[in-house]
Amino acid sequence: MEACEETQSPVMIAIHPDELNFLTDSFVDQVKFLANHSKVPVCIHLDHGASYEQVIHAIQLGFTSVMIDASHLPYEENIVITQKVVAAAHPVGVSVEAELGTIGDTGNTVEGGVSEIIYTDPEVAQDFITRTEVDSLAVAIGTAHGIYPKNMDPKLRLDILEDIASRVDIPLVLHGGSSNPDTEIKKAVTMGINKINISSDIKIVFANKLRAILNEGNDEIREPNVLFPPCMEETKKVAIEKIHLFQSNDKIKFY
Repeated sequence: MEACEETQSPVMIAIHPDELNFLTDSFVDQVKFLANHSKVPVCIHLDHGASYEQVIHAIQLGFTSVMIDASHLPYEENIVITQKVVAAAHPVGVSVEAELGTIGDTGNTVEGGVSEIIYTDPEVAQDFITRTEVDSLAVAIGTAHGIYPKNMDPKLRLDILEDIASRVDIPLVLHGGSSNPDTEIKKAVTMGINKINISSDIKIVFANKLRAILNEGNDEIREPNVLFPPCMEETKKVAIEKIHLFQSNDKIKFY
């Protein structure tokens, strides 16, 4: 949030169900406190909600946006559960994100994914949005959750993105935004991507800095209030870089 305040960027804080299970529901209260005292617009988003019940629980906790990810189900089942979530969320002012196609998996992240990417069909995306009335759609154009191995060279199918964007009028979402080439991410933003999920890029710099501090060999350094601030500063630097890359800086004037 400090990075967003400095760059005048709105922010979406995404929390994955596995992270919520580990941190417990009380963590959401801490995030809401920070959000209520922030100088920029803040959205608290449930990432990859796996069931209707999970999404409803998030809404009851105070999430302002939820994702229902039924992309692994047959198409008509995806529509039915997404419609059910939309019917529950919209009356209480909560926005809904859904997913079509599959996001890849590098094998090193909590978000998971699949070994084979199934690209989003533009025509199907148009039908899905019309029938479900979702607020945003995560599209599969070649990204994967986590950090890409050295032998993996990701290529975004910007032609698919262009086709989808020409057919729909809601924000499109790119999952697996970490470690993709900046040039492709920049291009995707200009072609209709309005939300980009990053997790690994931020976590890695935190972990690397913490590892470096511990490896310095000073056994006296053990307190979290000493260990964590330098790590947080590193994550802030990356967040600022991403904000400028995604072109969300100086956007709070639109709120």
